[in-house]
Amino acid sequence: MDQQIIDDINQWLDEVVIGLDLCPFAARPRREKRVRIAISHATDEESLLNDLQAELERLSDTPVEELETTLLAIPDMLEDFGDYNDFLDAVDLWVEQFGWEGELQVASFHPQYQFADTEPDDTSNLTNRSPWPLLHIIREESLEKAIEHHPDVDGIPARNIARMEALSDEEKQRLFPYLFG
Repeated sequence: MDQQIIDDINQWLDEVVIGLDLCPFAARPRREKRVRIAISHATDEESLLNDLQAELERLSDTPVEELETTLLAIPDMLEDFGDYNDFLDAVDLWVEQFGWEGELQVASFHPQYQFADTEPDDTSNLTNRSPWPLLHIIREESLEKAIEHHPDVDGIPARNIARMEALSDEEKQRLFPYLFG
C-alpha cells in the first residue's frame, strides 16, 4: 500500500502540480530529487503530530542541497476534509510551540479540499486536491527566495483557477482519477 501512495503522489506532482505549473517553484527540487514523500500511518492526532515533528526535524536538520521539502501523506485518518481542516489548527500551534515559525511552514492538500466561500464542486478547489491528505512542509527561506524571482506571485492563484476551469471533463478525470473513481 505504501508504494501505491507514493506512486499516486508522484503522479499528482508530475502531472498536476508541475505538469500544469500550479506551483512554479516545484519543478526544480523535484528534478533534483530533493522532495521527500513520507507516510504517517498514525490513527490519532497525537501520533500524527509526533510523525509531523519527526519530519519537521528531518527537514530542518538536512541541508537544502539534499532535501528541499517534504510531503507527509496521511492515509489512515483525516479522510473527512472538515476533520482535516480542524487538525490544521493543531499543526499551526505545533509549529509555533516548537519554534519552527519563520523557518518552516505547513501547506495543506486534501482529496476533498474546499476553499472558504466555495461550493464543494467548485473547480477552483482542484488546485489543492491531492490523492491523499497531505501536509506539505516548506522551508520559509527557500520560499522567500523563489518569490523574489517570480514576476507575478500574486497572480498565481487566479492563474491556477483559470487552468482548472480550462480543463475538459476528460482531462479532469485523467488528472484526478481519485475524485472520479
